[in-house]
Amino acid sequence: MSYENFKIETDSDGIAVVTWDMPGKSMNVIDLSVMEEWEKIIDELVADDAVKGVVLASGKKTFGAGADLSMLQQMLGEYKQKFSEDNEAATQLLFDNAYRLNQLLRKQETSGKPFVAAINGQALGGCLEMCLACHARVMADDAKVALPEVKVGLFPGGGGTQRTPRLMHTQEALQFLLKGGNMHPGKAKANGLVTEVVPEGELVSKAKELINNGLKGVQPWDERGFRLPGNKVYSPAGFQLFPPANAIYRRETQDNYPGARAIMKCVYEGLLVPFDTALKIESRYFAQVLRSTEASMMIRTLFMSMQELNKGARRPKGIEKNEIGKIGVLGAGLMGAGIAYVSAKAGIDVILIDRDQEAADKGKAHSESLEDKAISKKRSTAEKKEEILSRITPTDDYSKLSDVDMVIEAVFEDSNVKKIVTEQAEAHMPEGAVFASNTSTIPISDLAKFSKRPEQFVGIHFFSPVNMMMLVEVIKGGKTGDKAIAMALDYIARIKKTPIVVNDTRGFFVNRCVLRYMSEAYNMLSEGVPPAMIENLAKQAGMPLGPLQLNDETAIDLSHKILHQTIRDLGEDAVEKRHIELVDAMVEKHGRLGKKNGKGFYDYPEKPAKKHLWPGLKEMYPQQKADEIDRQEIIDRFHATIAVEAARCVEENVVVDVREADVGSILGFGFAPFTGGAISYIDGMGTKAFVELLAKLEKKYGEQFKANDLLIEMAKNDEKFYDRFSPTGEPQKEAA
Repeated sequence: MSYENFKIETDSDGIAVVTWDMPGKSMNVIDLSVMEEWEKIIDELVADDAVKGVVLASGKKTFGAGADLSMLQQMLGEYKQKFSEDNEAATQLLFDNAYRLNQLLRKQETSGKPFVAAINGQALGGCLEMCLACHARVMADDAKVALPEVKVGLFPGGGGTQRTPRLMHTQEALQFLLKGGNMHPGKAKANGLVTEVVPEGELVSKAKELINNGLKGVQPWDERGFRLPGNKVYSPAGFQLFPPANAIYRRETQDNYPGARAIMKCVYEGLLVPFDTALKIESRYFAQVLRSTEASMMIRTLFMSMQELNKGARRPKGIEKNEIGKIGVLGAGLMGAGIAYVSAKAGIDVILIDRDQEAADKGKAHSESLEDKAISKKRSTAEKKEEILSRITPTDDYSKLSDVDMVIEAVFEDSNVKKIVTEQAEAHMPEGAVFASNTSTIPISDLAKFSKRPEQFVGIHFFSPVNMMMLVEVIKGGKTGDKAIAMALDYIARIKKTPIVVNDTRGFFVNRCVLRYMSEAYNMLSEGVPPAMIENLAKQAGMPLGPLQLNDETAIDLSHKILHQTIRDLGEDAVEKRHIELVDAMVEKHGRLGKKNGKGFYDYPEKPAKKHLWPGLKEMYPQQKADEIDRQEIIDRFHATIAVEAARCVEENVVVDVREADVGSILGFGFAPFTGGAISYIDGMGTKAFVELLAKLEKKYGEQFKANDLLIEMAKNDEKFYDRFSPTGEPQKEAA
C-alpha cells in the first residue's frame, strides 16, 4: 500500500523502515492525514508476519515540529459550533477529538511489535510524543527534543504528561514539561528519555541493531512489577516532591496559565492510576484547556501571528529580497555592541564605529565576552567565536562605511548627537544604502530631517539585551520609502528576530505602552503603595519583571533623558509633574541610575548577596497600609493602562495590524503572555466590560485610563478588535 506522508521499506531481516516525509512542507507535523495514515501503517505492519520490528525515521532535516495547531483550532471551531445546539454532545466531541492521538499512540505501543524512533534535528511536541510511544528512541548527537506546548497556552496531549514521568524521574519530568525548553542528547539519555545517542548517519542502523538484539515490543509500564523512576505519589519521595513542586509552580506562573496548571494535575493524578486511565485524564484536561480563553489567545498570538510576521506578512510587495553582506553600526555602547554581535553571528560583516578606537574596541570586546559565556555553556566553540569576531571591524573612521548596505545608528538618546553622526555617516555611505536609527522614543520623521535622503531613513528599534530579546520594531517615518522598510525587514529576518512595523509617533508602539506601565508604578509610589506590593502584584498580573525592576534594567537616567527631551520638544505640560520630580530625585539627588551603577529602585550588592528594594524608596512618600489596598485593582491598573494605550495606537494608525500590537506587547516587554497580548486582553474581556473598567479606574486614578473614541464605539456592540480589523490590519469599517 502506498501513502502520501510515509514511505515503507522492509529489509531482509524483516525490519520495516517507515520514513515520514510530508510533501510540500519544510517540517513534518501531525495533522489528520498523518494520523489516518499512521494508523493504517500500524495495522499493515502488525498484520504482516514477515515484519519483526519498525523503525520510524524522518525524511527531512528535522524529525518533526509537533501537532498542526490549525488542526486544534478546527477542533475548537467544531466544538463551538455544536455547543449552541447541544452542550453535552459538543463536550463529548471535543474529548473524542482530543483523545484520538492518545488512542493511536496507545495502539502503536501495545501492538506487540517493537517500534524504534530515529530522531534527527528536533522532535517537538506531538512528534516527540510519537517517539515516546515507541519502545526505544535513538537520538542524533546534535539533535534536540522538547515538549513546548506550554509556551502557547497548551500542554502535551498525546501522552506526554504520562510517559515522561514513567521514563524519567518525576521532578525532571515536571521541569521538562513546565519549562517547555530543549533537552540535549546527553541529558536526554541520562534521564532515560532516549535509549541511545549516535551520529546522525548511524541512526537507522542503531535502531535496527536494537530490534535485531531482541528489543521487546512492550513498554516498561505495561510489564509486571514496573516501578516509577521517581517513586509513587503516596510515598516519602512523593511527599517530598509534590508540595514544593506546587509552590514553585505557583511562584513561576502565578497560576495564570491553565496549560501549566493542567500539567501539574495530569502528572499527579495520572501517576495514581493505571496507564490507560491516565491517558483519559490527560485528554479530559486537554479538552478543558483547549476551550480556555488563554489557550485561544496564546495560540493565535504566539504561534499563528508570530509565524505570519516572521514569514514577512508586513513586507512591502513587489520588492526584491535584499542580500545584506555588510552594515555599519554607529555607537559601540551596550546597544550598538549588541547589534554588532547578532549581525556578525548571522554572517554579516560589521563596521563598528565610536568616537575613538578605544571605545570601538570595547564594543567588540562585548561580543567576545558573550561568546566566552556561550562556550562555557557548550553553546558555541572557539572556532565559531573567532569566525564571529573576524566579522567585526572596530574603528573611529567613517570612511569605512563606503561599501555598506545599511547603517544602524545606536548612539545616545539625544537629537543633537544623532544629527552629528547621521551627517558624518551619510558623507561616506553608498547612494543606495539605508540609514536606520535605533532611537527609543524620538520620532523618526524628526530625525530624518538631518538626512539628505529621508526616503531611505527608517527606524529599527532593538530591545536590550539585543542578543536575548526577540522583537525588533521597524518605524516608518513620514517620508520613509518601501525599499527602506523592505531592507529593514530583510535584515531582521537574517538575524532571526521577529519584526513589527509601526507608523511614526513619539515612543512608537512598544515604548508608548511600556512607559505607561512604568508611569503607573510612579503614580502608585506617589500614592504611597508599598514598593514591594507594586512589584509583587505586577508579577501576579503576569509581567516577567516588576515596573521598578524593569526601569532599573532600562536605566533610570534614560527615563530622565526621555522626560527632559519630551519637555524640550513639547513643553512642561507634556510630562506629569510628580513623574519628573521622582526621576529627578532618583538621578540628581540620590545618584541612582539603575542596575548599571548598582543603585536604582533596587540595591545591587556584590554577590552572593541578592538585589533588594532600596529602603529609602518608601521614605520618599507616606505609605498606605498594605492590608487596606485592593490587590485586584492594582493588577487591573497594570493591565488596563497598557491595553488602553495599545487601543489608542490602533485608533491613531500607529499600529495598522492588530497582530503586531499583541506580538509586540509580549515580546517587547512581556505583557502578560497568558492574555495573548494587549489587544487580545481587551478582546478576551470584551470591549464593553473593558470600557466599564476604564471608567471606574479613570474616576479614581485619572485621565490615563480615559477610553478613546474607538473603544467607546466598539463597546456599544461589544465588538472585538480581531473582528473589526482584517488580518492585514485594514479596517473593515471606519474607525471613530
